[in-house]
Amino acid sequence: MQSTDLGNKESGKIWHRKPSPASRDGVIVNIIHSTSDYHPKVLRFLSVAFDGSGDCLIAGDHQGNIYVFDLYGNRFNLVQRTAQACTALAFNLRRKSEFLVALADYSIKCFDTVTKELVSWMRGHDSSIFSISVHASGRYAITTSSDTAQLWDLDTFQRKRKLNIRQSVGIQKVFFLPLSNTILSCFKDNSIFAWECDTLFCKYQLPAPPESSSIIYKVFAVTRDGRILAAGGKSNHLHLWSLEATRLFRIIQMPTKIRAIRHLEFLPDSFDAGSNQVLGILSQDGIMRFVNIQTCKLLFEIGSLDEGISSSVISPHGRYIASIMENGSLNIYSVQALTQEINKPPPPLVKVIEDLPKNIPTSGDVKMKMTSGRVLRPARCKEHKTQTRIIKQDLTGNLENKENELSDGLNKKRLQILLKGYGEYPTKYRMFIWRSLLQLPENHTAFSNLLDKGTHVAFLNLQKLYPIKSRKLLRVLQRTLSALAHWSSIFSDTPYLPLLAFPFVKLFQNNQLICFEVVATLIINWCQHWFEYFPNPPINILSMIENVLAFCDKQLLQHFIDHDITSQLYAWPLLETVFSEVLTREEWLKLFDNIFSNQPSFLLMTVVAYSTCSRAPLLNCTLKDDFTYFFHHRNNLDINVVIREAYHLMETTPADIHPDSMLDAFVALTKGQYPVFNQYPKFVVDFQTRERERIRNDELDYLRERQTVENMQAEVDQQRLEDEAWYQKQEELRKAEEARREMLLHEEEKMVQQRQRLAAVKRELKMKEIHLQDAARRHFLKLQQAQHEMELRRLDDEIERKNYTRNQEVFAKEFREDADAYRQKVDFEEDMFHKMIETDQTQTGNAKKVIEEKLAKAEQACLNTDWKIQALHKQKCDDLQRNESYQEMTKLLRKNRRKEVELLNAMMEEEAKKWKEAEEKEFHLRAEKKASSLSDTSRNWFLKQELSAALEHAERPFSKEESCLRREQKASGSLARTSQLTDISGIDPSTGLPLRRSTAEWDGKKENLLKKVRDLRQRLTAQAQNRHLSQSLLAT
Repeated sequence: MQSTDLGNKESGKIWHRKPSPASRDGVIVNIIHSTSDYHPKVLRFLSVAFDGSGDCLIAGDHQGNIYVFDLYGNRFNLVQRTAQACTALAFNLRRKSEFLVALADYSIKCFDTVTKELVSWMRGHDSSIFSISVHASGRYAITTSSDTAQLWDLDTFQRKRKLNIRQSVGIQKVFFLPLSNTILSCFKDNSIFAWECDTLFCKYQLPAPPESSSIIYKVFAVTRDGRILAAGGKSNHLHLWSLEATRLFRIIQMPTKIRAIRHLEFLPDSFDAGSNQVLGILSQDGIMRFVNIQTCKLLFEIGSLDEGISSSVISPHGRYIASIMENGSLNIYSVQALTQEINKPPPPLVKVIEDLPKNIPTSGDVKMKMTSGRVLRPARCKEHKTQTRIIKQDLTGNLENKENELSDGLNKKRLQILLKGYGEYPTKYRMFIWRSLLQLPENHTAFSNLLDKGTHVAFLNLQKLYPIKSRKLLRVLQRTLSALAHWSSIFSDTPYLPLLAFPFVKLFQNNQLICFEVVATLIINWCQHWFEYFPNPPINILSMIENVLAFCDKQLLQHFIDHDITSQLYAWPLLETVFSEVLTREEWLKLFDNIFSNQPSFLLMTVVAYSTCSRAPLLNCTLKDDFTYFFHHRNNLDINVVIREAYHLMETTPADIHPDSMLDAFVALTKGQYPVFNQYPKFVVDFQTRERERIRNDELDYLRERQTVENMQAEVDQQRLEDEAWYQKQEELRKAEEARREMLLHEEEKMVQQRQRLAAVKRELKMKEIHLQDAARRHFLKLQQAQHEMELRRLDDEIERKNYTRNQEVFAKEFREDADAYRQKVDFEEDMFHKMIETDQTQTGNAKKVIEEKLAKAEQACLNTDWKIQALHKQKCDDLQRNESYQEMTKLLRKNRRKEVELLNAMMEEEAKKWKEAEEKEFHLRAEKKASSLSDTSRNWFLKQELSAALEHAERPFSKEESCLRREQKASGSLARTSQLTDISGIDPSTGLPLRRSTAEWDGKKENLLKKVRDLRQRLTAQAQNRHLSQSLLAT
């Protein structure tokens, strides 16, 4: 046993000398991974998985180092360092260089072994993943943890489905059935469900196991054909379920030393068609036992109590077993070495006694040699005496025995006897017997060289001629035909070669080497002289068949001749398809059991036997189409009868027409390299090859020229389309430009209209603004005028108050010193004075009111005039209209002045009336005061003077407010002076100083008041002129 330490190497050889595993343990190599650090230690392998070919495996240790081991190329490579423990691996994806790894952080990563890059990173589990199952197509994968199972699409690496379960029911395992679209889910309560992968429809549920078997399923295994499920657990019982019948059909009890089953795995076989019979059972003691589930016999075992196995994986083709040992190392076992003792052929049943080559035998020098051959019985004499004969073995018998001896310890004669007794070989050993009969050399290197040449040109479009549903079968057929074409050039031009090879390809699709060598052996031996008349059918072989048919059934041959049916119609279809069109699979296998066990002429005899055994329906056929249909379709014919008839023809056919006389004996393929096959007219094949090559070149030239023309036509069409598109685009641009121009014109018209409307709106807004400004100005002027009037009233009130206060103070001071005798007179005079002042104030207030009314009317007339002027200005825009408006305004102003004069006249009349009334009252007062003293007389005279002055003022028109105010102030001053004079007359002259001081103060205040009135008047005149100027500008 070889041992390899990976160490710190990233690549290298797995073994350094050719492995020779012993049959007792079968170990090819033991792989360990140790580190050379300061503290060296061994890194334990945790997971291992094979790829689809079975010659390459991937393994990961607890530090995340993932290695790829190529057992065919004897190389290992470090493809990834994940730095986390690997809990599960899968290496059989659609893209052969990619693999899935489940890590300790509950994630799944996909890496590429060639580029060593991360392809995808998938998350979704909340606990450790212990199983990854990949669909047969490599498109889907199922990852299983203790709480959930998830279905992933490996094309998009997206989660497709998630299996949700109750916490009380855990998951044991969820996996795909091999070569099926079914998902099997196994739970901890022993319930097992089958689901459809695409629709997740529940197909069936297995019934509960019998109550007598108290076993909890923990491990499962399924045969390659998906028919049998093996389940085990913590028990020495093993349950076998039939998934087709959904029932438990067998319970296997293991030895009592087995208390629990840790792992189950079926051992594939190339010749069992997926119905695996050998099951590997790993128990708690670390030993994996392989048991035949049909016979329940222990075949072999791996591992031991000292070197126990932790887990195992078997390659898809069943050649290798990869086991992770309990010490963390990895063992690779050879199944062939382990089954070497089992596959040994049984010892021969017939023994032949050989004697020494002496004339006189003696009892001391007789030797026995056991060889295979015929049984020779001693002859019995008439005297019934037993005599011992010395049996001499001649040279012919010795050569015959050598010819009958086959590889692997089989004997052809014995196989023929067995075949005649049972009619066919056992299904289990048929492929093995065929390989022995045909003496296949299994030249792996030579076959690999043929495959390395790739697909032959003649079979590139094979799927178009033969649309086979199975892609795998089509690929194997294409490779086999390409290998045959590379072996001999005639097979690239043989049209019936796919029909000839297809049944063997279908039978050996899992082993292409055996398939190729079987077909090659068939062509060399049973297809002798087929290609001498190429490309025509083998006329010589068909003539042999016709001669034999003429010998055994002349009537049938004459019937064929009468209806113009040649051997190319009744014999050649059977030969070129090797009976695959007219026989079922079981019948075909039984027939070729006999063909391969006999000489090459047996195939031709079978063709004749097929026709003779069907003579009744053939004699009833009269149309050529009926004959054609008969030899291309299955018929109600017993193949056993055909085989017996073929054997009868082999024995009864005369030697002159027997095919054996014209066909060579069986010749096996040579070992190492395949023999040269040139039994064909080379000049024809070469000519056809040259012609085909010439035609192919012409076709390639034609295709190139056609491609060039098509490209030119495409370019012309493209240019034409581009030109049309350009012209169309230009036309559309022109139309769009016209439409845009029309739109612009329309928009310009709209814009002009909008501008006109906007100008009108602006004018209206301007007019409104001017009106608002004018109204605001008028309002402001009114407000200012009201404020000035209020200010004048306030000043008047203040003057009156101050005058009154001053007069009161003066009078109080003057009369405070008077005696009580004059108090009554002073009071009377004061009353009269106050009455006169009140009368004067009343007259002055009335005059102010009349003037205010006059001003208000004049302002209203001005406003009306302004409105009329504005209306005139809106209607007339020329200078004439402006002149007329000025004249009209002048008329209105004149009219306004006339009205003011009338108002002043009315006020004067009213004032005259008031003064007349006051004069009357004064006259009455003077009449009453005639009896007063001289002072009273002088005071009365003063009043008369004042009255005369008032009358004089009433007779003249009041044109100016200044004259009125001056006269009023003069009158009041005269009255004050008269009063003062009156007072002075009664006072001592020495007291005249206060009177002169008060008169000077009154004159100063009078001048200030007159100045304010003049300023107010000027401001009012300026505002009126500005208002008329703005109205005239607005009218223009």
